[in-house]
Formats: sequence, C-alpha cells, structure tokens
Amino acid sequence: MTAGQPPIAYMARTRAYYLALGYDNPYAWAHYDTVPFTPLGQALAATRLTLVTTAAPFQPGKGEQGPGAPYNAAAKFYQVYSGDTAAEHDLRIAHVAIDRQHTTMTDSGAWFPLPRLRTLAEQGEFLLAGRFHGFPTNRSQRQTLAVDAPELLARCRADGVQAALLVANCPVCHQSLALAARHLEANGIATVVLGCARDVVEHCGVPRLLFSDFPLGNAAGRPHDPAAQQQTLRLALDLLRQATAPRTTWQSPLVWPGSPDWKLDYANPERLDPTALAGLRREAEAARLTARQLRDDTLAPTFCSL
Repeated sequence: MTAGQPPIAYMARTRAYYLALGYDNPYAWAHYDTVPFTPLGQALAATRLTLVTTAAPFQPGKGEQGPGAPYNAAAKFYQVYSGDTAAEHDLRIAHVAIDRQHTTMTDSGAWFPLPRLRTLAEQGEFLLAGRFHGFPTNRSQRQTLAVDAPELLARCRADGVQAALLVANCPVCHQSLALAARHLEANGIATVVLGCARDVVEHCGVPRLLFSDFPLGNAAGRPHDPAAQQQTLRLALDLLRQATAPRTTWQSPLVWPGSPDWKLDYANPERLDPTALAGLRREAEAARLTARQLRDDTLAPTFCSL
C-alpha cells in the first residue's frame, strides 16, 4: 500500500466491518443529487468566520477519554453548541471509529485548530466569530436535519457569521457535518468541510471539501506538524474564496508520514483474528447499549455512535 493509492472507501469498509461483527442491517448513507452553494459575498478579510468541530470537551468525571482510551459513550453527552474564543478548551476525539492504530490523538491542532485560526485572524486574514460550535454526530439524519443543523444556523446568524470551517473526525462525523454544511449554504453561509473520509462527504454532496488523505482524526493537518496544519488551513481559506460551483473538492498535497499500511488496517476484518473480532463485537455492543441508555436519560445528543 502506498500513499499514491486511492483513498479508503469508508462506506464500503465500515459495511464489511459491521457485517463481520454480526450486524446485518447496513447503514444507508445520506445522498443528494443537488447541492446548495453560497459564494463568498465579500473579501475574506471582511468575512466573519466560525469553526465547527465534532470533537468533544474532556469530562473528567466520565472515564477515560485520552489517547488509546476505549470508546466512552458517556463522555459524548454534553451541552453542545458551546464555545467562547476567549477561553481555552480541552477537546478530544475519543470516537469509536477514528483510526486508533495509526494516529496519535495527542495534538488537538489536528482536529480543533482554534489557536491557529486565532493567529490568522490577528494577522487580518478574516474576522473570527466570538464562538466556535461543537456539532453532535448522530446516525439519525432526521435529527441532524430537523434539530441540530437549524440550531447551528441560528447560532451562526446570532453571531453575524458569513462563513464556516467544519472539521470532521469519524465517518458519521463526516456525514453530520456534510448535512450541516448543506443547511448553512442553503441559508446564505459559505462553508468548507475539512475531512479525511472523501467518499462519505462527496456521496452526501457538499459545496466545498478539503480532503486530506490521512487517518481519521487529522482533518486539520498532520499531528505535531505546525507547518502542515497552517498549510491545511490556508488551503481551506483559498478554497472558500476560489470555489465557483458546488461539489468542489481539493485534495491536500500533504502525505501521511507514518506506516503506509494504515489504509489496509483501518476497520478491515480480514486483518483481524476471530478473538479480536469477538472483542470488538462486545465493545461495539456495550457502546450501543450505553448510548441508548444515555439518550433516554438526557436531552443532549451523542457525538458519535458508529
């Protein structure tokens, strides 16, 4: 496997993975033939921009959430649509379906680039909105379209936002933010989705996608590589300015520096022995039951259930 080979087909790979775990009801991914598009209506320097992420705030009372921690459904339930750029935040990506083998999960700049965006705003590149937004990941497309996306739009309008960068993590995160981007664009806010699951986002249909061919969890750039993260953000801003039609995808020229086997390893049941598969089935079932119980006990939505 080399870096020049095609991206992972995440929809097909996750289907095969869950079939191997014993789940025989393949998920129907969101798909639209038409895509809304809002051109940037003013110079970027005069544009008020916000950041939308599917990372979740660290919650010390809800168990392990750091690098290498098992999926913790309880930690995904919290008050969403929060954030203040005047404060520092510890946001993590303990999602069950990010790449846990080939990335570090130790540099939030790879999934939550707020500090770097602040620097660019201070340099006059754009106007940074007063809040960022945590967007819930939900397998229910109806929930995303009827509740979460309209709430995000209302908050963006309240902040005078004209453009948004949306940074995705797990496969369902990519779908949720694709649906959010479509809703924002249909209501006059220009967007760029930053993602690593190209097929999920393009299948849904978005105006602009900056694709990085990296393991999931690194949509804002390679971890512990400030230059790569800055290049990724500048590419996203250039795409925001230069796109003239929907379904515009740019691919980052950056290459993943780690093992080239990451594309073979991710959610590949052929590379797991029966004992490992049985353990993963128990983990997936426990996460599903915990998430269901928490949904019954709270109004706050979960960040990821895939």
